[in-house]
Amino acid sequence: MPSLIDIRRRIRSVRNTQQITKAMKMVSAAKLRRAQDQVLSARPYSALLRKVLANLAAAVGGDDSASSNPLLARRPENRVLLLLFTSDTGLAGAFNTNLIKAAQKFLEEHSNAETEIEAIGRKGRDFFRKRGARLAAEHIGVLGKPRFEYGAGIARNAIERFRSGEIDAVYVLNNEFKSMVAQRLAISRLLPVELPEHAEIVDYIFEQPPNEMLESVLPRFVETEVYRSMLETAAAYHAARMMAMDAATTNAGKVIDTLTLYMNRVRQASITKEIIEVVSGAAASEE
Repeated sequence: MPSLIDIRRRIRSVRNTQQITKAMKMVSAAKLRRAQDQVLSARPYSALLRKVLANLAAAVGGDDSASSNPLLARRPENRVLLLLFTSDTGLAGAFNTNLIKAAQKFLEEHSNAETEIEAIGRKGRDFFRKRGARLAAEHIGVLGKPRFEYGAGIARNAIERFRSGEIDAVYVLNNEFKSMVAQRLAISRLLPVELPEHAEIVDYIFEQPPNEMLESVLPRFVETEVYRSMLETAAAYHAARMMAMDAATTNAGKVIDTLTLYMNRVRQASITKEIIEVVSGAAASEE
């Protein structure tokens, strides 16, 4: 049976851990508020850009010059690039584990192709580097404060490789922020761009030829999608971490209660034993 000193030491250790997890929860809650505001601000822009793209696609119609745009070119997917978004740090439950499992499944499904991974986040980079996967590039520390310039740089590099024929398709794998307690695993094809077909078409009067506008809008659309994926992943991570730290704080409280109850029982048993010894000694001396 452990001594009272050992139990008190363990209670003190668990209480210190509880204070740390509670502080981490508060930090994640503050960061989540900013990340959530950024996501909600970026979504309308992305949706409007999709709508403009749909109207441009309808305007160009069967224009051969538009259909020959290199970002729309469909080729057999012999060389594939996967943009994998994970966090740089852990303590967020199954956030990174789910992303890594989805990436492994993607690699299995594309086993006949030469698949490369561009890791945005330390956790994904470390996991696949240890297992000898082909890493095209890595970006560490960019999700702490997502910036459009960095997302656009990643997108431009993918666009350049796609234009040159170095890769045949680009996919994005990330977690989308839905609510404080829910994130959705999302995988989508970024290149070649799939023009929306079914949309409410607006009869615009274009100042430039629609095919020229389409050529300039497509790269911007790809850049926006990469940046939005960064924002979604950052917000989803802070939400997952906040929930994980909240659960850890609650569990620490339960452990403290259990240890305190056990300590009281041990102390009571010790006091009872001492009383019995005193009474037994007194009775023996009287005899």
